[in-house]
Amino acid sequence: MGQTSLCIVTHTFLPHVGGIERVVYEQSRRLLQKQFELMVLTNRIGTEKQYSYDGIRVQCYDSLSIGFRLGIPYPIPSVASYKTFLESIKSADLIHAHGHPYLSSFLAAKIAKKYAKPFVLTQHNTFIEYNNFWDTVERLNDIVIGKEVLKKADKIIVVSNATMNYVLSLGADAKKIEVLHNGVDLNRFKPLNGMKDHVRKKLGISQNAIVAITVRRLVYKNGIDTLIESAKIAVKKNPRLVFLVVGKGPDFEKVKEKIEQLGIQENFRLTGFISDKDLPFYYNIADFFILPSKSGEGLPLVALEAMACGVPVIATNVGGISEVMQEDYGKLVPPNSPDSLAEAILEFSHRELSTLKKDLRAMIEQKYSWDKNVEKLVEIYEELI
Repeated sequence: MGQTSLCIVTHTFLPHVGGIERVVYEQSRRLLQKQFELMVLTNRIGTEKQYSYDGIRVQCYDSLSIGFRLGIPYPIPSVASYKTFLESIKSADLIHAHGHPYLSSFLAAKIAKKYAKPFVLTQHNTFIEYNNFWDTVERLNDIVIGKEVLKKADKIIVVSNATMNYVLSLGADAKKIEVLHNGVDLNRFKPLNGMKDHVRKKLGISQNAIVAITVRRLVYKNGIDTLIESAKIAVKKNPRLVFLVVGKGPDFEKVKEKIEQLGIQENFRLTGFISDKDLPFYYNIADFFILPSKSGEGLPLVALEAMACGVPVIATNVGGISEVMQEDYGKLVPPNSPDSLAEAILEFSHRELSTLKKDLRAMIEQKYSWDKNVEKLVEIYEELI
């Protein structure tokens, strides 16, 4: 088979940081080595109109991005961007869009159908609950935009069974759906011997502290408020606990204020943004990882990354996380329940967790590599070309 030209459509891409961006990047890097000539078509956020990211060709469209400031990354492509979509999609053999609710996916689906191009859609998350009027906006968008994108897709890839149930509830054709779990970069995320003491010293964390890490964009749906409340409870009972929150986001200052207000800033540290290069070091200084999400999780990459570093996980039971968690290596608790989360944290703070490292790593190696993910993705493509 000769080279297949692929247009990957996504609402945002690196250097803008997020889960979908990371999935597109990891898959694209590997697809370039497998007879695919590809281009990522994405919203322009402070970049050139065209750029290259680690060898991946990127073409941008202009849009209105007002929702970003509110923690809702929903770009609205400008009228002028239609030409960019048209040229990019017409010149490709296959179109692969990410996320059913986005106008970029909607435009890509319409143009792909018009020019008889095979159209693949990957759906990442389940319904995201904001617990305000945005829920109504999201439901409306699902009906008007999302359903139409799902209907036009020749193949719907979902990252978990929870995500599959979500798209089925929106009327997706079950025959078109394929579950393809996310992967993890096993070369980058791995146990690093001898790093723990060095990095802890650098961060001013004592060697006998019990470190719980979370890697999150600081927005409401990611459950940071639940984490803070549970930390307040847990620290009183075990002052050796140190919570390390990696990431930034629109609620960063609010979170900082809340920590100071509760007087737990010594035990609850905000690192801000940490580069992808340094992230494995942070996982490796942790005794366990916490995922406090409220809703919307498809299959969180950060949990897989932590486990690949041999770090056990405490997670709220939302979305697809239960599909990759094993009882021996982690614990599930209900969302929005600081008491339950604090109880699990205290339990883990008294357990000898380092003995799990080897088995946890082996389990992730066996099931969740990006190489296996992309092999399956190529099979899906080949059915359609």
